[in-house]
Amino acid sequence: MLPTDFRLPKFLSEIGPKLPQRPWSDALCASLELARFTKQLEADFSFLEGRTLRIVIEDLGARATLRYVNGHFRPAAGDADADVSFRAATADYLKLLRRTEDPDTLFFQRKLRIEGDTELGLTLKNLLDSIEPPAWFSKLVA
Repeated sequence: MLPTDFRLPKFLSEIGPKLPQRPWSDALCASLELARFTKQLEADFSFLEGRTLRIVIEDLGARATLRYVNGHFRPAAGDADADVSFRAATADYLKLLRRTEDPDTLFFQRKLRIEGDTELGLTLKNLLDSIEPPAWFSKLVA
């Protein structure tokens, strides 16, 4: 298990943006669609219809860009303008996934940044925070 305070080597954040970003978007969309299909994620995301989201993992130099279209998450071009972006380090995303840190705490500590349409970002953050992860997921990120 990785400690929640670890940091990736700095060179990764320099190399990461030069690598293809599409695989990150593909993986995130496939994961979200699988979770919805298997009823592990039953939230109403209709407020995202036609919107573009970006998740940036700063210390990895990675970004996943996706759109919500016709009720489905779809990969978007990495250079597409995002309506809202979430930015944080790997360790901080792990804290969120493990539920060892509250998103509001990370937000006010400026470890989790929301850029663009802040209202949309806060709505999405609150929705995701209200979803109880399945037991198998909690074991996976423990």
